[in-house]
Formats: sequence, C-alpha cells, structure tokens
Amino acid sequence: MSIAAKFEIEYLQYLDVEGKQVRDDLPAFAKDLDHMVELYKLMMSTRVFDAKSVALQRTGKLGTYASCLGHEAAHVGIGSAMKPEDVLAVSYREYGAQLYRGVQPREVYMYWGGDERGNDYQNEPARHDFAWSVPIGTQCLHAAGSALAFKIRNEKRVAVCTIGDGGSSKGDFYGAINIAGAQNLPMVAVIVNNQWAISVPRKIQSGAPTLAQKGIAAGLYCIQVDGNDIIAVRKAMEDALERARNGEGGSVLELVTYRLSDHTTADDARRYRGEDEVKDAWAKEPMKRLRNWLVAKKVWDDKKEEAWKAECDEWMDNEVNAYLQTKTQPVTAMFDYTFAEVPADLAKQRDLALSLDKKAH
Repeated sequence: MSIAAKFEIEYLQYLDVEGKQVRDDLPAFAKDLDHMVELYKLMMSTRVFDAKSVALQRTGKLGTYASCLGHEAAHVGIGSAMKPEDVLAVSYREYGAQLYRGVQPREVYMYWGGDERGNDYQNEPARHDFAWSVPIGTQCLHAAGSALAFKIRNEKRVAVCTIGDGGSSKGDFYGAINIAGAQNLPMVAVIVNNQWAISVPRKIQSGAPTLAQKGIAAGLYCIQVDGNDIIAVRKAMEDALERARNGEGGSVLELVTYRLSDHTTADDARRYRGEDEVKDAWAKEPMKRLRNWLVAKKVWDDKKEEAWKAECDEWMDNEVNAYLQTKTQPVTAMFDYTFAEVPADLAKQRDLALSLDKKAH
C-alpha cells in the first residue's frame, strides 16, 4: 500500500520544570537578559492583577471573573512576540497578552464589572485589537476575517486568535483554520491547552495525541509547545508570525499549560479534580521556572522580587481605585448601541427603565 502523506508534530521546550536549559540554541531575544527580566516582571504583574481581580469579585466589587493563574508564560509570550500592527482576538482570560499590548487593568475590571466601556481600549496597539469574546470560538472567525482583509489589502500584518483546549472542538475554530489554510491567510491560531474545559478533562475532549495536529487537516503549520516555558512560547510565536507575514501561511500552536485556579469565580474545581494533580501542576508552573533561570544568570534576586512586587501592588491599587471611581453609564445605555433604529418594543422597555430609574433617584 502506498502512503499518501505523513505528518509529525514537533515539541518545543527550552527550560525544564526547574528552570534549567535543555538546549543551547537560545533565540536572540532570550540572550537579552534585560528583556527577559522585563518579561518576568510583566508575568508577575499579571499574577498580582489576577489575585486582585479575584479579591474584588469575592468582595462584591466585580462580577464573575475568569482567572489566568498559571497562564502567565503563555499569554506574555503571545503578546510580546506580536508587532504593534498585528491584531489580537482573545477569548476571555488572556490578560498577560493584553497588558503587554496596552490594555489597562481598570478596563478589565470595568468589563467584568458589567461595563462594556471596558472593551473600548484607550491605548495603542490594543485599541485596534478585538474585545473579549465570551461565546466560545467566535473570536477565531474574527481573526480569519481580519487575516483575509490583510491579504486583500496586501498589508504585512498578522491576525492572532487564542482559544482553550475545549474551545478547539468548536466548529467556529475548525471553520476559521480551514479558511486560513484554503486561502493562505496570515493567521496564527493559538490553543492554550490548560487541561480542563471547565469540568471536562483534556483526555476525553479529543482522541488526538496532540491538539496542535488539528491544524494538519487545514493545511497549516502545527507545533506543540511547553506553555509554561516563555522562551519556547515566544520563539514559536515569532516563527509563526514571521511565516504568516512573509506569505507562507498560517499556523496552529498548542501551548501546554495548566489552569491552576477555578475556571471562573463561579466554579469550584475541587469538585472534579484531585489535589495531587493540582500539586503536581504547581511544581511545573511558569513563574518559578523563569525566576530560577534568571537567578542562575545573576540578573534577579529576592530583593528585586520584593521591590517589584511592591510596585505591582501600588499599580493595581491605583487601577482598582480608577475603576471604582468611574461614573456609571445612564440606564438607557443598554438600549442605545444595538440597533441603528431602536425597535418599538425596546423603545418601550427603555422608557420604562428610565422612569423606574428616575423614581429610584
């Protein structure tokens, strides 16, 4: 029997779970230790931000919140590899990538606090990125559409979308990568495989040995990456972005990491996963790994860690205060931005809401 095609999926890792190098061919950015320190500092900022967000939700100052604990290397690696002119279409927990691109913590707080103005990012380059997408997988179609526009306009830009392991089973994801392959679009689809789609474990989500290989059927370049190793994530992203920018087609990257927290603050992960599994994941988490590497390089220490932690705490306190001091929108705002001409039934509801609001005040 003849063979029509053969495929293999490469696995990329530079730092092991203890932060020791497992290969010598470090990419250029990783040789710049000052830059690596800045990436670590952003990872720490992201973790402080995440803890502050959970605390806000627990004290009734924020709605349901999706934690990014354990995803810091994956997210900062994605954001730091992108160019300002690229476009990012996220799901709902890629805060590290968004912070790198200029999204302010106060904007995240506004969004999860129920204020859509949080999606109106004020800083570049985030201002031309997409808003958070809670519907699973739809952001991938947005990225594919953007990539098609870039190709039609002959622009050297790349559309990046992120999705979870569970979300990669959605038809939206498959449709997006299929058109990216068929039309040779400049798109990079990143599967952040944190092992759990709410309470559904990775092992029963797909029979494929890797999630990266889902891109093979679409004709895309595919690679599996240690998602807790920021050097590997950044390198894989840089390569994929460069291929896309040069007209060599799109990619599917699988970043293997772990969700150290609950799915959201409305979830209790203790109901469906064991303590030993989580303990093992904490031993592999990304912050410790990069910190050990930087300490071994003699560019980081406990004193610097404490000083930066204090700066992060002050930054987040200022962002929280800015969020809490933001004036609420008028009650009519919920009716004003969906239709060019408000339908009669919604107009009646708006009038009723307005009258009730006046009575309350």
